[in-house]
Amino acid sequence: MTLERTSQENRSGREERLGALLRSFSDRRMVVVGDLVADQFLFGEISRVSREAPVLILRHERTETVPGGAANCAANLVAMGARATLVGVVGEDEAGRALVAKLRAAGVDCSRIIQSPVFRTTTKVRILAGQAHSTRQQVIRVDYEDAPLADNEVRGKMLAQLREAVAGADAVIVSDYNYGVADEQTAALLREMTHKNALPVLVDSRFRLLEFSGFTSATPNEDEVEALLGRKLIDRATLEAAGAELCARLNYRALLITRGSQGMMLQETDADPFHIEPVGAREAIDVTGAGDTVIAAYALALASGASFADAAHLANHAGGLVVMKRGTASVNRPEILASLVHASET
Repeated sequence: MTLERTSQENRSGREERLGALLRSFSDRRMVVVGDLVADQFLFGEISRVSREAPVLILRHERTETVPGGAANCAANLVAMGARATLVGVVGEDEAGRALVAKLRAAGVDCSRIIQSPVFRTTTKVRILAGQAHSTRQQVIRVDYEDAPLADNEVRGKMLAQLREAVAGADAVIVSDYNYGVADEQTAALLREMTHKNALPVLVDSRFRLLEFSGFTSATPNEDEVEALLGRKLIDRATLEAAGAELCARLNYRALLITRGSQGMMLQETDADPFHIEPVGAREAIDVTGAGDTVIAAYALALASGASFADAAHLANHAGGLVVMKRGTASVNRPEILASLVHASET
């Protein structure tokens, strides 16, 4: 038997395993805690250049609000077939109401979201412009942010909701965009609760991953690893050394580093690093929210009993699909299954 044939059969067997794993997702109950973001997309047609300043004037066409941040992660979990409960805070404002409405329509359990008059819903407005019959392209983004969550009463209510939600979960995802919802108190509560039953806790933190040590795994991208360790990753050797160091510092069982068009690298404790080639097209259409999709698939697979390697491969398929969609998007089970079938046949 040739090496090529053996490789093809091994790959085919893996894709069959992943397909069976994917079909078991409907039995999983997931909890996501973190920063809820309202991603707004304002579409406009370029009508003329302003006489007031050298800027384009857009004729407004429509504005869409979709789940972003931790909310996008929860939406992806539901799209993949799981039950997802979201724990977080939104304001009693238009953006918060629109975000919760979208989540409920998608099938996310929003019963544990705190709506507070002292909090402003984080909103990211992307303005997309184009000529009458052309594709709309993003020209600017405007962020509406509140100060990090500091109200002790609101935080106390949120932690109480988190405690109740985690009690019946198969896994927990911490989605930290540095808006203060996931903090030291959140991490301490999760350590206390998950230590008793070895519940998987997966972390996606943009800036503060080192504050979430002692959990199961995380999915930083290559730039985030460089920022955390304070050095450039110039080649495969430095990447592998960084993965091993960060995994040890965090006391994680594994670390999945995403690398865009270069695929992913999985570092397990006391194991050699494992590199995964990207799935799909090399050139992404839009990477907005791709990390939310990756950690949703990775966490769901681990919650379903997958090995870290199989979970990483499944997350790789999900990530490869979502970056081919415009805007903040999700991928569903049929799409991932089709990607698995295609991979097994090539």
